[in-house]
Amino acid sequence: MSDRQYIIVPQVSSYPGSQARARKILRWLTGLGIVEPQLSACGMRPGALGHAMAPGAERVLDLPTGVSLPLDQPRTGLEIVTERCIFTPERDFEKQAGCPQCRREIGEALFEHLEAWMPGETDNFECPECGFEDDINGFIFPQPCAFSDLGFIFNNWPGEYFLRAFLDEFRERLGFPIRLVRVRLQEDPARR
Repeated sequence: MSDRQYIIVPQVSSYPGSQARARKILRWLTGLGIVEPQLSACGMRPGALGHAMAPGAERVLDLPTGVSLPLDQPRTGLEIVTERCIFTPERDFEKQAGCPQCRREIGEALFEHLEAWMPGETDNFECPECGFEDDINGFIFPQPCAFSDLGFIFNNWPGEYFLRAFLDEFRERLGFPIRLVRVRLQEDPARR
């Protein structure tokens, strides 16, 4: 089985006080017993640190019969990103985007613009077809992706079963709309 991630990202390029908000969200999640408070080597990359899944995670998932939490499994930690990052599906990502104003396909230009977005030169993108300008997250993406300096990566969690109430509360606590990015990673030949 290949690794997967479910990433919760606020739809804003530069989150105000991203590190402080990350700590608040972590306190909320640990307070509910969803993740462990201490860091451990449960991240996706070898030696990567994360917050391991805790038994309370079942409170935020609507698991069907026969599906159980992968407790105490390697590579099932929550990793928190507080640096500018591009969150996209890894496999079969088509790099398509549309303008919410003129509805034209602008994916090629938008993804080329990431060279200016990534180092923080700008948060915005201007549609080359009609001139509409907004935070890059305000454009239309047929495949969910996000661009921000704050992200919560749930490694190998059964995130397809996240409760709507949990995602709604996450959104409220972040104060911005969120995007749930589903990532299916390339299989590591060493793990076969």
